[in-house]
Amino acid sequence: MLETGTKAPDFTLPDQDGNLHTLSEYRGKKVILYFYPKDNTAGCTAQACGFAERYPQIQEKGAVVLGISKDSVKSHKGFAEKNHLPFTVLSDPEKEVIQLYDVWKAKKMYGKDVMGVVRTTYLIDEDGIIIQALDKVKGKDNPAQMLELLG
Repeated sequence: MLETGTKAPDFTLPDQDGNLHTLSEYRGKKVILYFYPKDNTAGCTAQACGFAERYPQIQEKGAVVLGISKDSVKSHKGFAEKNHLPFTVLSDPEKEVIQLYDVWKAKKMYGKDVMGVVRTTYLIDEDGIIIQALDKVKGKDNPAQMLELLG
């Protein structure tokens, strides 16, 4: 996990419609950047829907939400449409940004050691500095937690 107080690394990734986004294009706004394991799984869906439900309040506080997983653009499109997500989900199948943000880790799944995305959320300020870094977050609790951190 990256440290608070450090500059968030910039990146370029495609969204659910195939459009490219960079982190730097969001300068001037706070960014909730969250990494999640997989589209259409219970925890990931609860987290995404929680952010969707709170998105108007998040926007009122001058922030945006960006979700990242290693799923394909096509998978993200179906996930975003099915759950009516009003925010951007980014596809990182090569795990470049996932590794850059240090969220690809060994973890236990059904009693086995596997490599995967550890659910992690970063709050990045208007100047691109990480002001909160939370790992091993609970999908259903994280959206409310992040809204509270926005103040």
